[in-house]
Amino acid sequence: MKKALYIIGILAILTGCEVLNVEPEDAIPAGEAFKDKAGIEKGILGSYSSLQYLSYYGRTYLIYSDLAADNLSHPTDATSSDYAEVDNNAMLAENSSISGIWAACYDGINVANNVIVKVPEMADMTDAEKNRALGELYFLRALGHFNLVNYFGAIPIKIEPTVGVSNLDAGRDPVNEVYAQIRSDLVLASKYLQASVSTKTRASKYAALALLARLSLYSGDYAMAREKADSVIKYGGYTLPGNYADVFASDGSAETIFEIDFTELDRNRIAEYNFPKTLNGRREVEPDASLISAYEAGDERKAVSIAYDGALAYANKYNDLSKGSDNIIVLRLAEMYLIRAEAEASLAGGNITSVRSDINAIRSRADLGPTGADTADELLLAIEQERRVEFAFEGHRWFDLVRTGRASDVLPNVTRANQTLFPIPADEILTNNSPEMIQNPGY
Repeated sequence: MKKALYIIGILAILTGCEVLNVEPEDAIPAGEAFKDKAGIEKGILGSYSSLQYLSYYGRTYLIYSDLAADNLSHPTDATSSDYAEVDNNAMLAENSSISGIWAACYDGINVANNVIVKVPEMADMTDAEKNRALGELYFLRALGHFNLVNYFGAIPIKIEPTVGVSNLDAGRDPVNEVYAQIRSDLVLASKYLQASVSTKTRASKYAALALLARLSLYSGDYAMAREKADSVIKYGGYTLPGNYADVFASDGSAETIFEIDFTELDRNRIAEYNFPKTLNGRREVEPDASLISAYEAGDERKAVSIAYDGALAYANKYNDLSKGSDNIIVLRLAEMYLIRAEAEASLAGGNITSVRSDINAIRSRADLGPTGADTADELLLAIEQERRVEFAFEGHRWFDLVRTGRASDVLPNVTRANQTLFPIPADEILTNNSPEMIQNPGY
Protein backbone atom coordinates (compact mmCIF):
# COMPACT_ATOMS: atom_id res chain seq x y z
CA MET A 1 0.00 0.00 0.00
CA LYS A 2 3.00 2.26 -0.31
CA LYS A 3 1.46 4.15 -3.25
CA ALA A 4 -2.07 4.25 -1.89
CA LEU A 5 -2.15 7.92 -0.95
CA TYR A 6 -0.91 8.83 -4.43
CA ILE A 7 -3.65 6.66 -5.88
CA ILE A 8 -6.29 8.52 -3.94
CA GLY A 9 -4.92 11.76 -5.37
CA ILE A 10 -5.27 10.34 -8.87
CA LEU A 11 -8.85 9.34 -8.17
CA ALA A 12 -9.56 12.79 -6.76
CA ILE A 13 -11.14 11.44 -3.63
CA LEU A 14 -9.42 13.60 -1.06
CA THR A 15 -9.96 13.86 2.64
CA GLY A 16 -12.16 16.79 3.57
CA CYS A 17 -14.46 17.85 6.35
CA GLU A 18 -17.72 17.22 4.51
CA VAL A 19 -19.48 13.86 4.25
CA LEU A 20 -18.61 13.74 0.57
CA ASN A 21 -15.65 15.18 -1.20
CA VAL A 22 -15.57 17.45 -4.22
CA GLU A 23 -13.57 16.44 -7.27
CA PRO A 24 -10.95 19.07 -8.20
CA GLU A 25 -10.85 20.37 -11.77
CA ASP A 26 -7.46 18.83 -12.58
CA ALA A 27 -8.44 15.34 -11.38
CA ILE A 28 -8.59 12.26 -13.58
CA PRO A 29 -12.27 11.26 -13.89
CA ALA A 30 -13.22 7.96 -12.29
CA GLY A 31 -14.21 6.57 -15.68
CA GLU A 32 -10.65 7.04 -16.91
CA ALA A 33 -9.00 5.84 -13.70
CA PHE A 34 -10.91 2.55 -13.67
CA LYS A 35 -10.45 1.25 -17.19
CA ASP A 36 -9.06 -2.18 -16.39
CA LYS A 37 -8.17 -4.70 -13.69
CA ALA A 38 -5.04 -2.77 -12.74
CA GLY A 39 -7.08 0.38 -12.17
CA ILE A 40 -9.55 -1.49 -9.99
CA GLU A 41 -6.68 -2.87 -7.89
CA LYS A 42 -5.31 0.64 -7.41
CA GLY A 43 -8.74 1.78 -6.33
CA ILE A 44 -9.03 -1.01 -3.79
CA LEU A 45 -5.63 -0.10 -2.36
CA GLY A 46 -6.82 3.50 -2.20
CA SER A 47 -9.71 2.48 0.03
CA TYR A 48 -7.39 0.46 2.29
CA SER A 49 -5.10 3.47 2.42
CA SER A 50 -7.77 5.59 4.13
CA LEU A 51 -7.44 3.30 7.15
CA GLN A 52 -3.87 4.56 7.57
CA TYR A 53 -4.84 8.21 8.08
CA LEU A 54 -3.67 9.75 11.34
CA SER A 55 -7.27 10.61 12.14
CA TYR A 56 -8.17 6.95 11.72
CA TYR A 57 -6.17 3.84 12.68
CA GLY A 58 -2.95 5.84 12.33
CA ARG A 59 -3.66 7.46 15.68
CA THR A 60 -6.87 9.22 16.72
CA TYR A 61 -9.67 6.73 16.14
CA LEU A 62 -7.84 4.04 18.08
CA ILE A 63 -6.73 6.23 20.97
CA TYR A 64 -10.03 8.03 21.51
CA SER A 65 -11.98 4.89 22.43
CA ASP A 66 -9.64 4.25 25.36
CA LEU A 67 -9.32 7.95 26.23
CA ALA A 68 -13.07 8.61 26.35
CA ALA A 69 -13.32 5.61 28.67
CA ASP A 70 -11.08 4.68 31.61
CA ASN A 71 -8.10 3.01 29.94
CA LEU A 72 -6.24 6.20 29.03
CA SER A 73 -6.00 9.65 30.60
CA HIS A 74 -4.73 13.00 29.34
CA PRO A 75 -1.71 14.01 31.47
CA THR A 76 -1.75 17.43 33.09
CA ASP A 77 1.38 18.49 31.21
CA ALA A 78 0.09 17.36 27.79
CA THR A 79 -0.73 19.99 25.18
CA SER A 80 -3.67 18.86 23.03
CA SER A 81 -6.94 20.53 23.97
CA ASP A 82 -8.78 18.11 21.66
CA TYR A 83 -7.53 15.19 23.75
CA ALA A 84 -8.39 16.95 27.02
CA GLU A 85 -12.00 17.39 25.84
CA VAL A 86 -12.34 13.67 25.12
CA ASP A 87 -10.75 12.68 28.43
CA ASN A 88 -13.21 14.90 30.30
CA ASN A 89 -16.18 13.82 28.15
CA ALA A 90 -16.73 17.52 27.47
CA MET A 91 -16.25 17.52 23.72
CA LEU A 92 -16.98 20.45 21.47
CA ALA A 93 -18.41 20.07 18.00
CA GLU A 94 -15.39 22.06 16.81
CA ASN A 95 -12.97 19.37 18.01
CA SER A 96 -10.69 18.99 14.99
CA SER A 97 -9.66 15.43 15.81
CA ILE A 98 -13.29 14.27 15.89
CA SER A 99 -13.83 16.02 12.56
CA GLY A 100 -10.83 14.09 11.26
CA ILE A 101 -12.37 10.75 12.25
CA TRP A 102 -15.59 11.65 10.41
CA ALA A 103 -13.74 12.76 7.28
CA ALA A 104 -11.35 9.79 7.17
CA CYS A 105 -14.13 7.22 7.49
CA TYR A 106 -16.26 8.81 4.79
CA ASP A 107 -13.25 9.23 2.53
CA GLY A 108 -12.63 5.48 2.62
CA ILE A 109 -16.34 4.79 2.05
CA ASN A 110 -16.40 7.11 -0.96
CA VAL A 111 -13.32 5.55 -2.51
CA ALA A 112 -14.96 2.12 -2.12
CA ASN A 113 -18.19 3.37 -3.67
CA ASN A 114 -16.39 4.83 -6.67
CA VAL A 115 -14.68 1.52 -7.35
CA ILE A 116 -17.73 -0.68 -6.68
CA VAL A 117 -19.75 0.87 -9.50
CA LYS A 118 -16.93 0.29 -11.98
CA VAL A 119 -16.13 -3.35 -11.22
CA PRO A 120 -19.01 -4.85 -13.25
CA GLU A 121 -17.79 -2.98 -16.37
CA MET A 122 -14.31 -4.53 -16.41
CA ALA A 123 -13.88 -6.68 -19.51
CA ASP A 124 -10.48 -8.02 -18.44
CA MET A 125 -11.72 -9.41 -15.10
CA THR A 126 -13.25 -12.84 -14.60
CA ASP A 127 -16.39 -13.20 -12.50
CA ALA A 128 -14.27 -14.64 -9.69
CA GLU A 129 -11.93 -11.63 -9.81
CA LYS A 130 -14.86 -9.23 -9.79
CA ASN A 131 -16.38 -10.99 -6.79
CA ARG A 132 -13.12 -10.85 -4.85
CA ALA A 133 -12.78 -7.14 -5.62
CA LEU A 134 -16.35 -6.44 -4.57
CA GLY A 135 -15.89 -8.51 -1.42
CA GLU A 136 -12.97 -6.36 -0.28
CA LEU A 137 -14.81 -3.16 -1.12
CA TYR A 138 -18.00 -4.20 0.67
CA PHE A 139 -15.90 -5.13 3.72
CA LEU A 140 -14.17 -1.74 3.72
CA ARG A 141 -17.43 0.14 3.26
CA ALA A 142 -18.98 -1.84 6.11
CA LEU A 143 -16.01 -1.13 8.38
CA GLY A 144 -16.26 2.60 7.68
CA HIS A 145 -19.97 2.78 8.44
CA PHE A 146 -19.55 0.61 11.54
CA ASN A 147 -16.80 2.78 12.98
CA LEU A 148 -18.83 5.93 12.35
CA VAL A 149 -22.08 4.68 13.88
CA ASN A 150 -20.27 3.62 17.05
CA TYR A 151 -18.97 7.12 17.73
CA PHE A 152 -21.77 9.28 16.31
CA GLY A 153 -24.99 7.24 16.35
CA ALA A 154 -27.27 7.96 13.38
CA ILE A 155 -25.15 8.80 10.33
CA PRO A 156 -25.67 9.17 6.58
CA ILE A 157 -25.53 5.82 4.80
CA LYS A 158 -23.43 6.28 1.67
CA ILE A 159 -23.61 3.51 -0.93
CA GLU A 160 -23.37 5.68 -4.04
CA PRO A 161 -20.19 7.43 -5.21
CA THR A 162 -19.79 11.16 -4.92
CA VAL A 163 -18.11 12.76 -7.91
CA GLY A 164 -17.92 16.50 -8.49
CA VAL A 165 -20.56 18.42 -6.56
CA SER A 166 -23.34 15.83 -6.65
CA ASN A 167 -24.85 14.25 -3.54
CA LEU A 168 -23.01 16.52 -1.14
CA ASP A 169 -25.98 16.95 1.21
CA ALA A 170 -27.12 13.86 3.09
CA GLY A 171 -29.29 13.40 6.16
CA ARG A 172 -28.67 11.05 9.05
CA ASP A 173 -30.14 7.56 8.84
CA PRO A 174 -31.41 5.71 11.95
CA VAL A 175 -28.94 3.42 13.66
CA ASN A 176 -30.97 0.29 12.88
CA GLU A 177 -30.85 1.15 9.17
CA VAL A 178 -27.11 1.73 9.34
CA TYR A 179 -26.69 -1.65 11.03
CA ALA A 180 -28.81 -3.27 8.30
CA GLN A 181 -26.62 -1.81 5.56
CA ILE A 182 -23.44 -2.93 7.31
CA ARG A 183 -24.88 -6.41 7.77
CA SER A 184 -25.83 -6.59 4.09
CA ASP A 185 -22.32 -5.57 3.00
CA LEU A 186 -20.66 -8.07 5.31
CA VAL A 187 -22.89 -10.96 4.23
CA LEU A 188 -21.97 -10.26 0.61
CA ALA A 189 -18.31 -9.85 1.51
CA SER A 190 -18.26 -13.19 3.33
CA LYS A 191 -19.70 -14.87 0.23
CA TYR A 192 -17.30 -13.27 -2.23
CA LEU A 193 -14.03 -13.31 -0.31
CA GLN A 194 -11.57 -16.17 -0.11
CA ALA A 195 -11.14 -18.07 3.14
CA SER A 196 -7.40 -17.43 3.15
CA VAL A 197 -5.40 -14.53 1.74
CA SER A 198 -1.69 -13.92 1.26
CA THR A 199 -1.56 -11.12 3.82
CA LYS A 200 -3.73 -10.23 6.78
CA THR A 201 -3.79 -6.62 5.63
CA ARG A 202 -6.31 -7.69 2.96
CA ALA A 203 -9.84 -8.74 3.89
CA SER A 204 -10.77 -12.43 3.90
CA LYS A 205 -14.00 -14.37 4.29
CA TYR A 206 -13.27 -14.77 7.99
CA ALA A 207 -12.46 -11.10 8.46
CA ALA A 208 -15.95 -10.35 7.14
CA LEU A 209 -17.49 -12.98 9.45
CA ALA A 210 -15.52 -11.67 12.43
CA LEU A 211 -16.72 -8.12 11.82
CA LEU A 212 -20.25 -9.48 11.37
CA ALA A 213 -19.92 -11.19 14.75
CA ARG A 214 -18.89 -7.88 16.32
CA LEU A 215 -21.73 -6.01 14.60
CA SER A 216 -24.23 -8.62 15.77
CA LEU A 217 -23.03 -8.34 19.36
CA TYR A 218 -23.23 -4.54 19.28
CA SER A 219 -26.72 -4.61 17.77
CA GLY A 220 -28.03 -7.19 20.25
CA ASP A 221 -28.43 -10.06 17.78
CA TYR A 222 -26.82 -12.54 20.14
CA ALA A 223 -27.72 -15.69 18.23
CA MET A 224 -26.05 -14.31 15.11
CA ALA A 225 -23.04 -13.10 17.12
CA ARG A 226 -22.58 -16.55 18.63
CA GLU A 227 -22.96 -18.26 15.25
CA LYS A 228 -20.46 -16.08 13.39
CA ALA A 229 -17.87 -16.03 16.17
CA ASP A 230 -18.17 -19.81 16.43
CA SER A 231 -17.57 -20.16 12.70
CA VAL A 232 -14.40 -18.06 12.85
CA ILE A 233 -13.10 -20.02 15.85
CA LYS A 234 -13.78 -23.44 14.36
CA TYR A 235 -13.02 -22.95 10.70
CA GLY A 236 -10.90 -19.83 10.26
CA GLY A 237 -7.58 -21.54 10.94
CA TYR A 238 -6.50 -18.99 13.58
CA THR A 239 -4.92 -19.99 16.88
CA LEU A 240 -4.19 -18.37 20.22
CA PRO A 241 -0.40 -18.18 20.66
CA GLY A 242 0.68 -19.61 23.99
CA ASN A 243 2.28 -16.30 24.97
CA TYR A 244 0.24 -13.09 24.84
CA ALA A 245 3.37 -11.15 23.82
CA ASP A 246 3.59 -13.15 20.59
CA VAL A 247 0.39 -11.52 19.30
CA PHE A 248 2.22 -8.18 19.10
CA ALA A 249 5.82 -9.27 18.61
CA SER A 250 5.53 -9.16 14.82
CA ASP A 251 2.96 -8.48 12.14
CA GLY A 252 0.60 -11.25 11.08
CA SER A 253 0.62 -13.50 14.15
CA ALA A 254 -1.34 -16.75 14.17
CA GLU A 255 -4.14 -15.00 16.07
CA THR A 256 -4.80 -11.93 13.99
CA ILE A 257 -7.62 -11.91 11.45
CA PHE A 258 -7.30 -8.43 9.94
CA GLU A 259 -4.61 -5.78 10.38
CA ILE A 260 -3.93 -2.30 9.02
CA ASP A 261 -0.68 -2.11 7.05
CA PHE A 262 1.85 0.43 8.32
CA THR A 263 5.41 0.95 7.14
CA GLU A 264 8.13 3.53 7.58
CA LEU A 265 6.66 5.33 4.54
CA ASP A 266 3.04 4.99 5.72
CA ARG A 267 3.59 5.24 9.45
CA ASN A 268 1.29 5.37 12.45
CA ARG A 269 1.84 7.71 15.38
CA ILE A 270 0.45 5.54 18.17
CA ALA A 271 3.74 5.14 20.01
CA GLU A 272 4.59 8.82 19.55
CA TYR A 273 1.44 9.92 21.36
CA ASN A 274 1.82 7.31 24.11
CA PHE A 275 5.54 7.38 24.89
CA PRO A 276 6.93 9.80 27.52
CA LYS A 277 8.89 12.85 26.47
CA THR A 278 12.04 11.40 28.01
CA LEU A 279 11.83 8.67 25.33
CA ASN A 280 11.10 11.23 22.58
CA GLY A 281 7.34 10.73 22.64
CA ARG A 282 4.63 13.37 23.01
CA ARG A 283 2.79 11.72 25.94
CA GLU A 284 -0.62 13.09 25.07
CA VAL A 285 -2.10 10.07 26.86
CA GLU A 286 -1.09 7.75 29.70
CA PRO A 287 -2.56 4.55 31.16
CA ASP A 288 -5.31 5.39 33.59
CA ALA A 289 -4.58 4.43 37.19
CA SER A 290 -7.77 2.36 37.31
CA LEU A 291 -6.58 0.25 34.37
CA ILE A 292 -3.20 -0.38 35.98
CA SER A 293 -4.93 -1.66 39.09
CA ALA A 294 -7.45 -3.70 37.06
CA TYR A 295 -4.89 -6.39 36.19
CA GLU A 296 -4.86 -9.37 38.50
CA ALA A 297 -1.60 -10.47 40.07
CA GLY A 298 0.32 -12.62 37.62
CA ASP A 299 -1.58 -11.44 34.54
CA GLU A 300 0.99 -11.61 31.73
CA ARG A 301 -0.95 -9.06 29.67
CA LYS A 302 0.04 -6.20 31.93
CA ALA A 303 3.75 -6.30 31.10
CA VAL A 304 2.98 -6.44 27.38
CA SER A 305 0.51 -3.56 27.46
CA ILE A 306 2.14 -1.20 29.96
CA ALA A 307 5.80 -0.22 30.31
CA TYR A 308 7.57 2.15 32.68
CA ASP A 309 10.16 4.86 32.33
CA GLY A 310 11.12 5.14 35.95
CA ALA A 311 7.80 5.57 37.74
CA LEU A 312 6.08 6.84 34.60
CA ALA A 313 3.69 4.35 33.01
CA TYR A 314 2.97 4.38 29.28
CA ALA A 315 1.06 2.26 26.79
CA ASN A 316 3.50 -0.07 25.05
CA LYS A 317 1.40 -2.46 22.95
CA TYR A 318 2.31 -0.61 19.75
CA ASN A 319 5.86 0.52 20.41
CA ASP A 320 7.64 1.26 17.13
CA LEU A 321 8.40 4.87 17.97
CA SER A 322 11.18 5.42 15.45
CA LYS A 323 9.36 4.14 12.34
CA GLY A 324 5.70 3.75 13.33
CA SER A 325 5.64 0.63 11.18
CA ASP A 326 3.87 -1.83 13.47
CA ASN A 327 0.59 -3.02 11.98
CA ILE A 328 -2.57 -2.14 13.89
CA ILE A 329 -4.78 -5.12 14.73
CA VAL A 330 -8.48 -4.65 13.97
CA LEU A 331 -9.75 -8.21 14.44
CA ARG A 332 -8.22 -11.15 16.30
CA LEU A 333 -9.25 -14.54 17.59
CA ALA A 334 -9.41 -13.67 21.30
CA GLU A 335 -12.28 -11.30 20.55
CA MET A 336 -14.20 -14.11 18.89
CA TYR A 337 -13.95 -16.21 22.06
CA LEU A 338 -15.23 -13.34 24.17
CA ILE A 339 -17.97 -12.46 21.66
CA ARG A 340 -19.14 -16.07 21.70
CA ALA A 341 -19.07 -16.06 25.49
CA GLU A 342 -20.96 -12.76 25.83
CA ALA A 343 -23.55 -13.74 23.26
CA GLU A 344 -24.12 -17.10 24.97
CA ALA A 345 -24.42 -15.46 28.39
CA SER A 346 -26.90 -12.91 26.99
CA LEU A 347 -29.24 -15.50 25.49
CA ALA A 348 -32.07 -16.96 27.54
CA GLY A 349 -31.02 -20.40 28.65
CA GLY A 350 -27.42 -19.83 27.62
CA ASN A 351 -24.94 -22.58 28.40
CA ILE A 352 -23.00 -21.35 31.43
CA THR A 353 -20.37 -24.06 31.07
CA SER A 354 -19.61 -22.94 27.52
CA VAL A 355 -19.37 -19.31 28.61
CA ARG A 356 -16.90 -20.18 31.35
CA SER A 357 -14.87 -22.30 28.94
CA ASP A 358 -14.44 -19.42 26.49
CA ILE A 359 -13.49 -16.98 29.24
CA ASN A 360 -11.01 -19.44 30.67
CA ALA A 361 -9.36 -19.96 27.28
CA ILE A 362 -8.40 -16.29 27.36
CA ARG A 363 -7.47 -16.30 31.04
CA SER A 364 -5.33 -19.40 30.71
CA ARG A 365 -3.25 -17.78 27.97
CA ALA A 366 -2.67 -14.86 30.38
CA ASP A 367 -1.46 -17.38 33.02
CA LEU A 368 -4.55 -16.87 35.19
CA GLY A 369 -6.79 -19.42 36.85
CA PRO A 370 -10.42 -20.12 35.90
CA THR A 371 -13.03 -17.42 36.40
CA GLY A 372 -14.98 -17.56 39.63
CA ALA A 373 -18.16 -16.23 37.99
CA ASP A 374 -20.96 -18.76 37.70
CA THR A 375 -24.20 -16.87 36.90
CA ALA A 376 -25.08 -15.07 33.68
CA ASP A 377 -24.86 -11.63 35.30
CA GLU A 378 -21.54 -12.41 36.98
CA LEU A 379 -20.16 -13.82 33.74
CA LEU A 380 -21.13 -10.72 31.77
CA LEU A 381 -19.18 -8.57 34.23
CA ALA A 382 -16.29 -11.03 34.03
CA ILE A 383 -16.31 -10.71 30.24
CA GLU A 384 -16.32 -6.91 30.53
CA GLN A 385 -13.25 -7.16 32.74
CA GLU A 386 -11.48 -9.59 30.41
CA ARG A 387 -12.19 -7.39 27.40
CA ARG A 388 -10.77 -4.38 29.24
CA VAL A 389 -7.40 -5.93 29.99
CA GLU A 390 -7.18 -8.20 26.92
CA PHE A 391 -7.83 -5.37 24.46
CA ALA A 392 -6.30 -2.44 26.35
CA PHE A 393 -5.16 0.26 23.89
CA GLU A 394 -6.77 -1.55 20.94
CA GLY A 395 -9.77 0.79 20.81
CA HIS A 396 -12.59 -1.27 22.35
CA ARG A 397 -13.27 0.06 25.84
CA TRP A 398 -15.52 3.08 25.11
CA PHE A 399 -17.68 1.09 22.71
CA ASP A 400 -17.99 -1.76 25.20
CA LEU A 401 -19.24 0.52 27.98
CA VAL A 402 -21.62 2.42 25.71
CA ARG A 403 -23.19 -0.61 24.00
CA THR A 404 -23.80 -2.39 27.33
CA GLY A 405 -25.28 0.74 28.95
CA ARG A 406 -22.52 0.72 31.54
CA ALA A 407 -20.79 4.00 30.68
CA SER A 408 -22.59 6.11 33.28
CA ASP A 409 -22.04 3.42 35.93
CA VAL A 410 -18.30 3.19 35.34
CA LEU A 411 -17.18 6.63 34.11
CA PRO A 412 -17.55 9.56 36.52
CA ASN A 413 -17.52 12.11 33.69
CA VAL A 414 -20.50 10.53 31.93
CA THR A 415 -23.49 11.94 33.75
CA ARG A 416 -25.90 12.60 30.87
CA ALA A 417 -27.26 10.28 28.21
CA ASN A 418 -26.05 12.51 25.37
CA GLN A 419 -22.43 12.03 26.47
CA THR A 420 -22.34 8.52 25.06
CA LEU A 421 -22.28 9.93 21.52
CA PHE A 422 -19.61 12.16 20.04
CA PRO A 423 -20.79 15.43 18.45
CA ILE A 424 -21.34 15.61 14.72
CA PRO A 425 -18.44 17.82 13.54
CA ALA A 426 -19.43 21.48 13.42
CA ASP A 427 -18.15 21.93 9.88
CA GLU A 428 -20.41 19.07 8.75
CA ILE A 429 -23.43 20.73 10.32
CA LEU A 430 -22.53 24.04 8.65
CA THR A 431 -21.80 22.72 5.15
CA ASN A 432 -24.37 19.93 4.84
CA ASN A 433 -27.68 21.51 3.81
CA SER A 434 -29.86 18.48 4.36
CA PRO A 435 -32.62 19.24 6.91
CA GLU A 436 -31.95 15.78 8.36
CA MET A 437 -28.33 16.65 9.21
CA ILE A 438 -28.86 17.69 12.82
CA GLN A 439 -26.53 17.78 15.79
CA ASN A 440 -26.56 15.17 18.55
CA PRO A 441 -28.37 16.40 21.68
CA GLY A 442 -26.32 18.43 24.13
CA TYR A 443 -23.83 19.88 21.65
